[in-house]
Formats: sequence, C-alpha cells, structure tokens
Amino acid sequence: MHNPVLLTEALEALAPRRAGKFVDGTIGGAGHAVEILKAIGETGWLWGIDRDGVALKAAEARLAPFIGRFELRRGGFDRMSEWVSEGEADGVLLDLGVSSPQLDEADRGFSFQQDGPLDMRMDREQPLTAAEVVNATPVDELAQMFWELGEEPRARRLAWLIGEERQVQPLRTTRELATLVERGAPRRGSRIHPATRVFQAIRMVVNDELGQLDRGLEAAYRVLKPGGRLAVITFQSLEARRVKQFGAVRTRDYDFDGDVDVPELRRPRQPTMRWVARRAVVAGEAERLVNPRARSAQLRVLEKV
Repeated sequence: MHNPVLLTEALEALAPRRAGKFVDGTIGGAGHAVEILKAIGETGWLWGIDRDGVALKAAEARLAPFIGRFELRRGGFDRMSEWVSEGEADGVLLDLGVSSPQLDEADRGFSFQQDGPLDMRMDREQPLTAAEVVNATPVDELAQMFWELGEEPRARRLAWLIGEERQVQPLRTTRELATLVERGAPRRGSRIHPATRVFQAIRMVVNDELGQLDRGLEAAYRVLKPGGRLAVITFQSLEARRVKQFGAVRTRDYDFDGDVDVPELRRPRQPTMRWVARRAVVAGEAERLVNPRARSAQLRVLEKV
C-alpha cells in the first residue's frame, strides 16, 4: 500500500467541495484520490491518470466503492487536456517522483537497495530503458546528465568509469551499476549512497520527467476553471525549481520579449494565476517519522485567476 504524502495539506490546498471535479494526474495507489472522492460526494467527479499500468490496477481496486464517480486513464499527466475539457476542473493534483511500490519491486529497477534489471520505466510499454541509457549514451552526455539532473559533483569521473566498464561488458543490473559508482565515489561515512544522484538522473531521462512536468503544468492551467487550484508535490530541487518558475511567469503582471527581463521594456498584463502557497508546505514531524518519503516532500499551490 502506497502511503500518500502531505495528504491533509494537499486536501486543504485543493479545498474539494460537493459536486466538484478534480484531476489526480499521478493517481498511484489512489491515497489522495480516495479522500478527494469522499469530499466531493456522489455528484462529484474525478479523473485519475498514471503512466504505470500496475498502479492503475491498484487504484481501480481501491476506488471500487466509488464506482461510477471516476474515470482512470493510462498516460502521462501532460496529456490531461486530451481527456478533460478546458476550464472544467476545480482542482489538479500532481504528486511527482517514484512511488513506494515502484521502489520496492526489484524487477522495476528503480532502486539499488535490491538487485534488479536496469529498467526504471514508469510506463513499461515504452521502449527506452535505463540499460539503454547507461550503455548507449556517449560518455560526455552521461556526464552532463549526472551533473544537471543528478547534481552529482563527480559526474565526469563516474561517466568515464561507466564508459570503461561497458567496453568490457554491458551493465545490466542495478547492483552492477551501484557497485561501479561506489567504486568511483567511495561512500566514506556519508549517509547518502553515492549512486543516489546517478540513479535519479538516469530515471529522469528514461521517463522525461522534467519535460512531462513542464507540459503538465501548462495542461493543468488549461483544464482548470477560474478559481481552480493546482497543487504540486515535489521531492527534489529540480522539480521544485520548475514549479516555482512556472508560478513566477503565471503570477507576474507583465510580459517581455527575449530571455532577459529589462524593466524598461516590460509590457503590462493581468496575472493568470496567484500563489496560494509559494513557500513550500512540508510534512510535520509525525508524518516524517512514519513515512520517510515525506521528509523531502514539498507542496506548492497556485490558483487560476
């Protein structure tokens, strides 16, 4: 069972009411969805979206008591505007990152805590796997990936090691990769395993996570009605930065041409969203103690004007 993070805080942010219509763009185990459906009552409606077919089956089972009040779709949340009409939703929830069940299943290849194939696909029907990224990406591109997406300071050395190793034999399992990374970046007492950032970077490439987030934020804006709220739960700085950048553009009262904001060349306009919670809402001590995943969770909330 997947424990939803920031459940109380997300519900307070979305403020679901009877007859409301909501989108859970990362439905996973449906922990948030259950509480939303309870709040919106029999006349409300929920669209649940996930790329993971296993997660959708789990969500369908958990939502059985609410049959006839929701629709589940397989795909990325960046496609929500294909299923939800413009201006139809009262709220959209995005709970980013990898779910606990995905991390716990060795054959999914997301974690080095158990040995499994280098897979890391949220959608197991897509062709690109972690093994292909690790074994076929040029070394310079690997280094850039580890630096930019994993924020790994030893990116170049680790990419070089992978390049040397795969000339002997391809890397096929999570343990092989984690062991190689640890050899190139010894732990030396650190509580964070040296492969953590490398695995994050590879996973984000396999699943195009930042691209999906950018497109998904725009799609969420389209489907929200005026007064509708967008709640996004992030787990690492790159995601959080994307949400803050999106909010900064949508809440400002001017436009400008080009990449440089020159105050004298600004053109006034009305903001299209407002911040409800620009500063991150984080889990309380009680939740962090029972759910380790909540320790890095941050919730930000925007409202469509």
